Amino acid sequence: MAVVVGPKNPADGDEPGYLRDCPDGLLAILAATMDGAVADLATGAEIDATALVAPAGWLDRYELAPGTKALAYGGPSDDPTVAAFERELWSENPLQPPGERAPEDPALRDADGTYSHSELLTASERVVESYDIDDETTLAFRAPVTSAGAVVAGLLAPLRAGATVRFGDDSASDVAVAGADVDVPEKTVIRPGDVV
Repeated sequence: MAVVVGPKNPADGDEPGYLRDCPDGLLAILAATMDGAVADLATGAEIDATALVAPAGWLDRYELAPGTKALAYGGPSDDPTVAAFERELWSENPLQPPGERAPEDPALRDADGTYSHSELLTASERVVESYDIDDETTLAFRAPVTSAGAVVAGLLAPLRAGATVRFGDDSASDVAVAGADVDVPEKTVIRPGDVV
């Protein structure tokens, strides 16, 4: 499943990967991996996947292969073939995930490769231990969600530790997840490229 993380209502200057005001892309990543799909963050303009989850305002950027289903968040979309992600996500009839995942099953793909559940969870444990993240930690997610390192450091590690994740907030936190060339107010910074 191709996942494009972005704001619900993208404005000029918004780039794919940045959360700003919307966790829906993160929910899509978690849902895909829980259901046994590979969440693909390395989307190009041509999407050849079972589904694409993206902000409604950006769907026209992508050319879907025959059989690819579009799910939009932040819409509604004027296209009747596009499903509303929020409606599907919070359905009255939730689905039970089909079976259990094995540690070696693929879970996430980025531009550098495909990562298994085990690789991602092991990396999240390293982040928690290396940066002393716990349930008292507040983490600012300031990196684009376009890499496995960003997902591990900004989502999986804080979930593992029970930490609070903030996005779209400029106030300082205990720890930040930010790109290599980005200055942030936090003293402790996790660079996604150093994680996996």
